[in-house]
Amino acid sequence: MSEQQTGCGTLYVVATPIGNLGDLTPRAAETFAKVDFVAAEDTRVTLRLLNHLGLKKPMISYYEHNLRQRGQIILDRILAGESCALCSDAGMPAVSDPGELLVTDALAQGIPVVPVPAASAAVTALAVSGQPTGRFCFEGFLPMNRRQRRERLEETRTERRTLIFYEAPHKLTSTLADLLESFGDRSVTLCRELTKLHEQIWKTTLSEALAYYTENTPKGEFVLVIAGAPEPQPQEDWTLERALDLARRRMAEGAAASAACREAAAASGFAKSEIYRALASEKEE
Repeated sequence: MSEQQTGCGTLYVVATPIGNLGDLTPRAAETFAKVDFVAAEDTRVTLRLLNHLGLKKPMISYYEHNLRQRGQIILDRILAGESCALCSDAGMPAVSDPGELLVTDALAQGIPVVPVPAASAAVTALAVSGQPTGRFCFEGFLPMNRRQRRERLEETRTERRTLIFYEAPHKLTSTLADLLESFGDRSVTLCRELTKLHEQIWKTTLSEALAYYTENTPKGEFVLVIAGAPEPQPQEDWTLERALDLARRRMAEGAAASAACREAAAASGFAKSEIYRALASEKEE
């Protein structure tokens, strides 16, 4: 445990509304009023919030592409005695957000870190999703790199806890297609524009959601709350060779290799990737 620095200021991690400005807490407003400066993901967004509060505060931008340079500037000011409010454009900073690194570095340098919590899009969506809420797994945004995305989906394919993802409208249909391909046709709740004027909460299935948004252009930011993998059923006498036979039969009937391997994996309990690699090895031989 790092000792806290004497004479330094404090880093306040301040949650901001995820849509409706009426959700800003009195404590958050008080914190913005008392700090010396604000570290914001997008100073234009935070300026609107400060104007709403009738406040004028020095701001410094802190986002994905200037983390190292700006981060130490912020921490040096706090070490010199100033206090800072860290905020993101919406929700809790440092959760699926560049502020994670600033908090980590602040703690390592003995700077007091104080949370000022409020709404989080992930937990808000979970609460109204109609999916199991007792245990859940937050995944944030899926990687954009195709290989990394496949690996992440394979890692979570057998996760039995409820899964929460964030997605932008222009990538929603491709993400729904990838989820359907990897997870099968599970229950999903799509939470769109939470707390805003056009808020929508729709519990459906991955296939129905994909069909709808293929025909209707997605609008707004989405939180996807997906049922976890079903409890594994006892598999009788399944071997890898038997799983391969099933995949071969489905491919002979015209199914794509990926779909055939997914079906064989669901029936046998073997991982889809393991079946796919075995089929690929056969072709090479």
